[in-house]
Parts: sequence; C-alpha cells; structure tokens
Amino acid sequence: MPSDLHMHTTFSDGKLLPEELVAAAKAAGLKYIAITDHDTVEGIGHLYENGFYPSRGIHIIPGIEFSAHHPIREIHILGYNIDIYHRTLADKLNEVTEARWTRFSEMVEKLRNHGYDINETDVLKVAGSSRAISRSHIARVLVKKGCFPSVRDVFSAVLEKGKSCYVPHYRLDVEEIIAIIKQAGGIPVLAHPKLIHDDEIVENLCRQGIEGIEVFYPKHDEADEKRYMAMAEKYGLLVAGGSDFHGFPTRYPTELGVFTIEDRWAERIFRPEKVL
Repeated sequence: MPSDLHMHTTFSDGKLLPEELVAAAKAAGLKYIAITDHDTVEGIGHLYENGFYPSRGIHIIPGIEFSAHHPIREIHILGYNIDIYHRTLADKLNEVTEARWTRFSEMVEKLRNHGYDINETDVLKVAGSSRAISRSHIARVLVKKGCFPSVRDVFSAVLEKGKSCYVPHYRLDVEEIIAIIKQAGGIPVLAHPKLIHDDEIVENLCRQGIEGIEVFYPKHDEADEKRYMAMAEKYGLLVAGGSDFHGFPTRYPTELGVFTIEDRWAERIFRPEKVL
C-alpha cells in the first residue's frame, strides 16, 4: 500500500475538511498519511476532538508545515509526530496566527487602494474554518470576482514578494522551528528542497538539526530525487515525501493517491497513534 506524508485541510489552505481528507485517503488505499497544515495543528485537533483520530484502516501522523524566515528564499519545515497540545508549540502558533491576521488585513487594504473590489469579509468566507489566512485565500477571492484568470496570475501580478500588494510574512527562524518541533516530541523534516532553488542552503539546513528531508515531491524529477537521497544518506536523515495535496482542480495532484511514496519510508517516521 502507498503513503502520503504531505497534505492540507480547510484549517489552512486545503479544500477538504480533515475527516473528508481521511476518508479520501482511505478510498485511495493509503496506509500512512500526515496532515501538515500551514502553521496550525487545529485540523488534527478537530479530528481528535470529534472522534476521528485514531482512525481504523489508516495511520495518521500528526503534523505541521512551518514557514521559516530567510531573507531571499522560501524555506518550509515539516514537523511529524508532534504533540499538538504542547505548551511551547501552542504559544508560538498563537503568535504566528495573530501575525497572519494582521498581514491579511494589510494586503486587503493595499489591494483596495489599488482599485480591487475586495474586503476582509470576502476573504473570510473563502477561508471558512481556517485561521491560517493566506495569500491563496485572497487570490481565490480575486479570481472569483473576475479580476484575474487564475490564482497563479494573482500572485504574479500583485501578491508575490516584491509586488505592489505583497506584505512580508512573520516567520520564525529555522533554528527556533527545529527546536519547537523537537520540544513537542516531533521530527523536523525539510520540505520540498528543490523549491529553495539553492542546494548550498539545503546542505546547510541538513547540518542545522533537521532530521529528515522530503526527497519525493511532485516537482522533483528523478535527478532531484537521486540528489536529495544522497544528501539524506550523507547526513543520516530520514527520507520523506508527499503530494502537498490541497484538493483544488487547478493544482496537481487533483486527487489523493495520484502521487505517493512507498510505505517503507513512512514506516520509519510513523509512531503508534496515542491519545493526544
């Protein structure tokens, strides 16, 4: 059976509720999954508090995807097997959430000043249960209103770093993220290293306390997988991988089970489900 250790729910920028995601993963024949919402663990909390975790027929790894601070590159760090109720983790996530809301308000204001018909209520309707409001939610509103043909076009025109309506993201430093994940009993793993666009930075991160690297990813080709597998072997890191599933028809993969990894990699990361 295959596995997928990178996916998102409505509690960040995914389309499916956590229980819908679990059901879809079961239907796709997945054995191990990790829910890794952006800067929040509320999706996992929702599963647990509503009796969906642990779940029969599938192993769920409590996870998260942190955005790390870097002056020029996008660095994301996954945390697997975390205690979602750990006090230090919860306190830091509250800080990040508050900063996300401030950023979201500032971006909406900038867009309005540039003549776009958008307000905070529009974005909150699209975001639904998510407290991790992101540029993707804002972009989807602008597409819905006919301002742009696609989310990608919104980013390219106004929301990418350096564009007119971009607002810097409050992010924790790499070292702090790694420490928080470990304090919460988890395993810090470098997400989609190719998207950093600088393998020297990737190698430096491998030496900073990261315990795994996402070798398998939809945007990694065979040469990338071979290169990052070699890094994993060089630094004694766990091998991870996943689809980065969000559930939207414009973003690959559009369905769970399309991009998977072999169970043997997930088995090395998985720890038996516990009462959170």
